[in-house]
Amino acid sequence: MSTAHTPDRPEDGRDDDPQDRAPEHGHAPGHDQDDRAGYKTDADAGSVDERDEADAPAVDPAAENAEGGEPAARVELPEEQQGEQEIPTFDLTLQIRRYNPEVSDEVHWDEFKLTMYGTDRVLDALHKVKWEIDGSLSFRRSCAHGVCGSDAMRINGQNRLACKVLLKDLDLSKPVTVEPIKGLPCEKDLIVDMEPFFQSYREIMPFLVAGGNEPTMERYQSQEDRARFDDTTKCILCAACTSSCPVFWTDGQYFGPAAIVNAHRFIFDSRDDAGDLRLEILNDKEGVWRCRTTFNCTEACPRGIQVTKAIAEVKNAILSRSM
Repeated sequence: MSTAHTPDRPEDGRDDDPQDRAPEHGHAPGHDQDDRAGYKTDADAGSVDERDEADAPAVDPAAENAEGGEPAARVELPEEQQGEQEIPTFDLTLQIRRYNPEVSDEVHWDEFKLTMYGTDRVLDALHKVKWEIDGSLSFRRSCAHGVCGSDAMRINGQNRLACKVLLKDLDLSKPVTVEPIKGLPCEKDLIVDMEPFFQSYREIMPFLVAGGNEPTMERYQSQEDRARFDDTTKCILCAACTSSCPVFWTDGQYFGPAAIVNAHRFIFDSRDDAGDLRLEILNDKEGVWRCRTTFNCTEACPRGIQVTKAIAEVKNAILSRSM
């Protein structure tokens, strides 16, 4: 019967050959390979310079104790450092236009005193009122990141998205006023009926109309052709531009800037075949010719679309087509 041989250890206390080391924890030699299957030896990894413990890099105790080698979920900061990073707070007065047809046909304003943080937006102030003070407050919101377009409203007299307006950027020496956008029927508080807006949007055929056989691959388009209508693809249908138009306020039949912008997006798309039909639809007394070029729509657009420019280009396209 053969016995396990343990070689003499050198004077520096380290094994000459890792494979000749005696099995750990008193296991039999035959189980040595199984016990160490999850560990990589110097022989497995190749020749590696050994270091003394004093030369090893410092290890963060929090990271060392984390399971699976993942960083700690929370790192404690010194008290003096925490104090330097505190978000400043401020007090403000928020005035909200209220309307509830189930209670009264009269419109009134409610005033709220709030303490908010420097990172808060108008939408956060509305949430604070609804969640902590008056749960009957009604308004629309969804993504809270300026993409869905649900929370368009008049803030200090200007059409804005509540989720994109920082409170600290407003004049807090005066009350911050919030009211629904104009030109559309108010249903309750800050909620308006968007159906007239979307009806105009549907009439301009906001979809690609391509004739011929259906391609087996995508329809190719050059970068120059794509750039021709790139600006008007940014519309999020928030109605901020349309409800800022004085013509739309007084004439509910006017298509409005948003509908014309979305028509522009397809009229100048080289892949679309219904541009003439859309131009015919907009060549109406309630179409592009009702625009008075006041630039309210361009200033109100939260996406930075050059709305007035797009309307002018549609006008020119109609004139070029008629000639």
